[in-house]
Amino acid sequence: MIGSALDPAIGIAGDTRHRRTVIVLGGAGFALAALLIGSAVGFWTLLLALVVGNPASGAFVGLSQATLMDLEPAQRERNMARWTFAGSFGYVGGPLLLTAALWLGLGWRGLVAALGACALLLLPAVRRLPRGADDGQGLPGSMRRALAALRDREVLRWLAVLEAADLLIDIFHGYLALYFVDVAHVDPRAAALGVAVWTGASLVGDWLLLWVLRRLRGARYLRLSALVAVAVYPAFLLAPGYGVKLVLVAALGLLNSGWYAIPKAGLYGSLPGRSGAAVAVGGAGGLVGACVPLVLGFVAGAAGLAATMWILLLAPVALLTLLPQAGEAGYVVPGSPGRPHRG
Repeated sequence: MIGSALDPAIGIAGDTRHRRTVIVLGGAGFALAALLIGSAVGFWTLLLALVVGNPASGAFVGLSQATLMDLEPAQRERNMARWTFAGSFGYVGGPLLLTAALWLGLGWRGLVAALGACALLLLPAVRRLPRGADDGQGLPGSMRRALAALRDREVLRWLAVLEAADLLIDIFHGYLALYFVDVAHVDPRAAALGVAVWTGASLVGDWLLLWVLRRLRGARYLRLSALVAVAVYPAFLLAPGYGVKLVLVAALGLLNSGWYAIPKAGLYGSLPGRSGAAVAVGGAGGLVGACVPLVLGFVAGAAGLAATMWILLLAPVALLTLLPQAGEAGYVVPGSPGRPHRG
């Protein structure tokens, strides 16, 4: 929540000539946080490290993503798909890296400290990035543009799509192992396999998405995948056996590929030339989204996890409801830079 609260300030600074400096400071903070995590001696020192690391990651990673979106405006969707595909390697490779570190006797502390050192090695490459826009208005002008973005209907639409889609991405991932153990009543090893299958299928789906986006517009693909997910997700919840659930969770991992990349590209497309403002409003949306797991936890405590998991069906339903139709305001034709076509 602290990271999301600071993201607007980071995005506002990113729409000035100080963007490169903010990215460097974020990278240094990210490395420092990793070193602090590796040397944590208790809960409070670990909490401090995480409080430093989350906003630092927003500056280091978030503004780097914004810069990528600025470099090729006509390729936002495909570049966001590439970005997400790279991130999926972290989802799959992270546990494998941790396993290797434990096997070599480094422990999790040594691994996290090594990753912090790797972050420091990336900082010199930041000097090759563009500085950022300078319209002479500085931070006040950037702040006014970010506030204006929060009143833009298309910006709000893409923010809503992003937060809704996350119900079947990060939030589903967070509850999946607990669901397998507490509702499907399998042992923890089988639950871990379920999470691994979903993660591996997501990696494959992110790779296939690069091929799909050559043939389908992003909004059309999202609508089709959401329509299938409306049927597959209830089938996953109702399936009686572990084997069937495993197959269906793999299908869900394939289907939700692009549910982050395409709406995020849409958000950047609704704010051409103001990618820092997109980071800022994304942080505002993330602050609201950060409360969702807490609310779901309270609901699960009152109604049970089995009933609570049905709430996640809102993700594909919201996509079908909120996504712009071809020819509608906010529908971006791939390959067209600038403002979305207004019909």
